[in-house]
Amino acid sequence: MIALGCDHGGFELKQEIIKYLESRGLEYKDYGCYEPASVDYPIYARKVTSAILDGTCEKGILICGTGIGISIAANKVPGIRAALCTDCFCAEATRQHNDANVLCMGGRVVGPGLAIKITETFLDTPFSNDERHKRRIHLIENEE
Repeated sequence: MIALGCDHGGFELKQEIIKYLESRGLEYKDYGCYEPASVDYPIYARKVTSAILDGTCEKGILICGTGIGISIAANKVPGIRAALCTDCFCAEATRQHNDANVLCMGGRVVGPGLAIKITETFLDTPFSNDERHKRRIHLIENEE
């Protein structure tokens, strides 16, 4: 299951991502926001990251205007590796190298066609399981 969240700046793009997930038959849970009225992105970052940490969802997708604020908020949560991606290369690399569990995008930065390709790449790319990447993730999470 994929957790979705956005603020008002990401609302329209989230609707496109929902259509894409439905077209692939992928299960998702929408944690808001549910309309384009102004809201605070950290609330939705927390909802999505909580769903990942409690096991309700395996991965998350967060969208705000630029993707920057919502990725910062998500990365404050221990156990979350949120990656702001603006192209497919970044989406592929962050899954292979960082085992990122949250994709962040900017609704005012990437258009729907590119966002769908980024989402597809993120969801379909496995973690490499290379020892060097495991070691680096351990160092990120354990401050050693």
